[in-house]
Amino acid sequence: MVIQAYRFALDPLPNQERELRSHCGAQRFAYNWGLKRIRANLGQREAEVSYGLSGGELTPVVAWSAYGLRRDWNRAKDVVAPWWAENSKEAYASGLANLAAALKNWSDSRTGVRAGPAMRFPRYKRKSGAMSVRFTTGALGLADDRRHVRLPRIGTVRTCESTRKLARHLDRGTGRVRSATVSLRAGTWFVSFSVEITRADPRPLRVNEVVGVDLGVRSMAVLSNGEVVANPRLLERSSRRVRVLQRRAARRRGCDKRDRSSPSKRWLRTRALLVRAHSRVADLRRDGLHKLTTALVRRYGTIVIEDLHIAGMLANRRLARVISDVGWGEFRRQLEYKAEWAGVRLLVADRWYPSSKRCSQCGVVKTKLRLNDRTFECDSCGVTLDRDLNAARNLAALATTSSASCAGTKNSLDGNSGKPRGSRATGTATRRPAPAGVGQRKRSNPPARDARPS
Repeated sequence: MVIQAYRFALDPLPNQERELRSHCGAQRFAYNWGLKRIRANLGQREAEVSYGLSGGELTPVVAWSAYGLRRDWNRAKDVVAPWWAENSKEAYASGLANLAAALKNWSDSRTGVRAGPAMRFPRYKRKSGAMSVRFTTGALGLADDRRHVRLPRIGTVRTCESTRKLARHLDRGTGRVRSATVSLRAGTWFVSFSVEITRADPRPLRVNEVVGVDLGVRSMAVLSNGEVVANPRLLERSSRRVRVLQRRAARRRGCDKRDRSSPSKRWLRTRALLVRAHSRVADLRRDGLHKLTTALVRRYGTIVIEDLHIAGMLANRRLARVISDVGWGEFRRQLEYKAEWAGVRLLVADRWYPSSKRCSQCGVVKTKLRLNDRTFECDSCGVTLDRDLNAARNLAALATTSSASCAGTKNSLDGNSGKPRGSRATGTATRRPAPAGVGQRKRSNPPARDARPS
């Protein structure tokens, strides 16, 4: 039993599109209303603390939970939003639930409960931002003709594609719709159903075969069996079209926040074309990654990949665009959940494992290997092969030689002890200064010969 999303493009009527925009606006209004109360409460408490108050003398804290925010909204909605009955109650509930989740993430990040980069305090949502609304109760689901969906207060909306894949699960009783999220992306409305289904994925064709996958830029992926997946370079192929549209938009009157001038209609049309161009690149990239990860999961029983530090690689301004165009992070995300669904063994090599520097034949690790060296030449055994293929074979060997070199464990690697900088070797070879009283003494000015003891 897994939770899977089914997304369909919608083709709403003009009145239905107005209702969808109204529900998205109601969701944004409830979010901003709750955030305004929280900010006012925190500001009042900070001011009271500066006055010398403490403990029970402070203003009570406003509830941050979704239940508490929704309870306060029900008490104040007739005053702050007398038009609230025009939309479904789920629109306001989804906005308050999103605010509760954002506040919890911020609080957990401050206290150290949430790992990763620090989360900033939630900000107000703008009208020009992304529009979405979620429905959890009411008449939501699929219609009988498999070309329409039902949404609360909006009715039956036609889809641009057939919904038979989800309809078959619902007819067999192996699926249950939990919620429906409607969003506007690049001028197209989408509905995403969160469905609890029972999956019966087939076993891989080669259950006992291990494959190592080395991700790259010149080639999207190189497998340990010699198969090479070419990099489509989608962003590079569409760059000319994007440049033309950006220059066209620059020649037209856009929105200016300084004087709050409204953009021209031509600028809006050009911006819509630019957004559609970027959306097409994203859709093609996502489609290619889905096909690649599905093929790997259905073919091999064990897959080994690397734990790449993608955020650090994006700091390189020369490679940031091409790395982002490949989509390494999305590749790993899709491969992880698909391998779990299909029962495939997925191993993630340690981040510091020298897959490119290690020889796949004798195991000797080279001291240096430049990025432009695309052919690996071993100084010990003399083997010569492609750099990416050598790395893929080393990754595949991890599944059989040492399980300690894979997911969630630390390696004892050749040439890298994993110790902190202060405990590594010092001396002339490493060019690291030795702490006082540690290591060999260096005599820069040796004493005169006649001054030495006899």
